[in-house]
Order: sequence, then structure tokens, then C-alpha cells
Amino acid sequence: MRFMRLGKIVLVSGGLLAAMLIGFIVLRFGSALSQEGNPAPILSAIAKLEYSDESHMRFDATDKGSRYVSANSGQDRYEPVKAYMKQYGWSFKEQMGSGLMFERNGQSSVIETRLYSKHYYLWDIPNEVIS
Repeated sequence: MRFMRLGKIVLVSGGLLAAMLIGFIVLRFGSALSQEGNPAPILSAIAKLEYSDESHMRFDATDKGSRYVSANSGQDRYEPVKAYMKQYGWSFKEQMGSGLMFERNGQSSVIETRLYSKHYYLWDIPNEVIS
């Protein structure tokens, strides 16, 4: 009898904890959850990003390129993109709206960024940029 009561308490506590976690995710990301299709890879990358010292985290890779998420730090939120491109020899030239223009060896490339939520933004790097 005592174990059944303890089991019910654990079950109810687990359910409440799960409901609070889901509520936190919905409140934190709101309508952003469905704007990029399946949100699971992005949320997983955000969780890894929050518990690491990295400035960005890759959440998808295709034959066309890789997709990354970074924290929206406010002041110079595009610094992770600039640092990433610099390590491949690209130099930052200018910002055009949400696009960042880079140059290397007479070639230019524009990296598009977009706000995922007020706390995070997404950016895509084409494969030809890192080759």
C-alpha cells in the first residue's frame, strides 16, 4: 500500500515536471517552434549551445551546406558568423540587412541570417564557402 502511494506521487511529480518543461519551451520560443519545420534539431542544438562554451552550434548538414544557431547577444550578435568565416580566410566587408557580405580572393559571398526567437538566430553556410 505504501509503495503504491509513493509510486503515484512519483508519477504525478514526473507529469508536473514534464508539463512545466513543455510550458517553458512554448513560452520561450512561442511561434518560432514551427517556422523552420521540425524544431527538434534546432532545440537540441540550442540546449547544447547553452551548456557549452561555443558561440555557435551546427544543427543540420546537407549536400548544399550547413546550418547553425547562435545566441542573440544584442550588441554584436553576428560575431560568431564573422569569426567562423575568418577561420576559412573570408574577410567581412559589410552588412546588408540580415545578410553579411564577405570577400576572399576576389570572390564574394553573402551569409544570410534570420531571427529564430528573440534569443537565437540561424545562419546557413554553403559548402563552397568552406572549400
